[in-house]
Amino acid sequence: MTRTLITGGLVITAAEELHADVLIENGRVVAMATTGSQDWTADRVIDASHKYVIPGGVDAHTHMELPFGGTFASDTFETGTRAAAWGGTTTIIDFAVQSQGSSLRAGLDAWYEKADGKCAIDYAFHMIVSDVNERTLKEMDGLIGEGVSSFKLFMAYPGVFYSDDGQILRAMQRASGNGGLIMMHAENGIAIDVLVEQALARGETDPRHHGEVRKVLLEAEATHRAIQLARVAGAPLYVVHVSAEEAVAELAAARDKGLPVFGETCPQYLFLSTDNLAEPDFQGAKYVCSTPLRPREHQAALWRGLRTNDLQVVSTDHCPFCFRGQKELGRGDFSKIPNGLPGVENRMDLLHQAVLDGHISRRRWIEIACATPARMFGIYPQKGTIAPGSDADIVLYDPHAEQVISAETHHMNVDYSAYEGRRITGRVDTVLSRGELVIDRREYTGRAGHGAFVPRTTCQYL
Repeated sequence: MTRTLITGGLVITAAEELHADVLIENGRVVAMATTGSQDWTADRVIDASHKYVIPGGVDAHTHMELPFGGTFASDTFETGTRAAAWGGTTTIIDFAVQSQGSSLRAGLDAWYEKADGKCAIDYAFHMIVSDVNERTLKEMDGLIGEGVSSFKLFMAYPGVFYSDDGQILRAMQRASGNGGLIMMHAENGIAIDVLVEQALARGETDPRHHGEVRKVLLEAEATHRAIQLARVAGAPLYVVHVSAEEAVAELAAARDKGLPVFGETCPQYLFLSTDNLAEPDFQGAKYVCSTPLRPREHQAALWRGLRTNDLQVVSTDHCPFCFRGQKELGRGDFSKIPNGLPGVENRMDLLHQAVLDGHISRRRWIEIACATPARMFGIYPQKGTIAPGSDADIVLYDPHAEQVISAETHHMNVDYSAYEGRRITGRVDTVLSRGELVIDRREYTGRAGHGAFVPRTTCQYL
């Protein structure tokens, strides 16, 4: 029986900030008290003086080892979860994929196999449903029973993941009855494919055209359509990777009506823009993702949405492809560039910088990165907070340390950083996962296989 005492730090949760000692036993928080007020003994004492003591981050949108465009995301569950830990994230929710013509069960089992025994931190799964039929609709009920309670559908990528409005409505109706949460990639993929074809015919092949054909209005239209279908079905809706002001406006209008509609954005939309997609010598390919990066003026609406709670969660959509050999598949044809950016290691730091820059408060940082994703996907208060009974997933964060983000020093298995050269203040010092040290004063002490599968209940945010 090991007891760990974290003492002298400023504990920050979504609800409060207080100078407190945190007592951990058998992987869980057992008590908290004002610093120095209790005469607790412990096997291990961790001095958190001059540091924040925050819940481990919950990244509710990652794609480890995802097959896409004839290649695979370059982070495995082993490398990706290790990088997540370095960035102060202690739980990821990854996406298991149903292949067309196959069952949800087969897709989920394939992801269990990829992750089992490999992860440095805890993990859970969403299910991508790419073939909606009577059999897969029935399977949704069983998956909820084993703790996979959210289902992602795509209005984009015809021929790969795409579902039509009828299929989406059926899945939403099923979720309305079984408590599942439908997650939506909201872009009008049928229209986008027409624009892609036309752009290539005009000889517009550079990466910047990826952003130009995936138009803001086609994200807003799909977001609107998804909301109306969810209303018809009587189901809640979670829109992933919202990137455009007009899409935020659709979510805000729905929420103003009291509808159970939620939105997520990602650091790339808050900190990067079409300027990056336009970088010369094919460097813009590094920033190709979908939804795409938008002109810089959209960022203000995203920050405002995070402040007003029209957007509730910041996840990464971490889906890394190396520039050499993977992104380069799209030289001469932007539509062949694998879609995705690395970011699982950068999210907590970038959002702390946003606190310093005045975009959000410290507690809102913890809310959008830890507490709300845990509540949204049914793992709160086990994850996402520091409280008696919670898992001891705790980060000691140095708010004064300065760092320069770079591929030279990051731990993601990818040959570039989307934030190369960016100077930020704040850095992870120490990370505990269920009471075990994974990062100890900037030394990695974790191991593959420590991370456990976390079954989830249904959405707790409704």
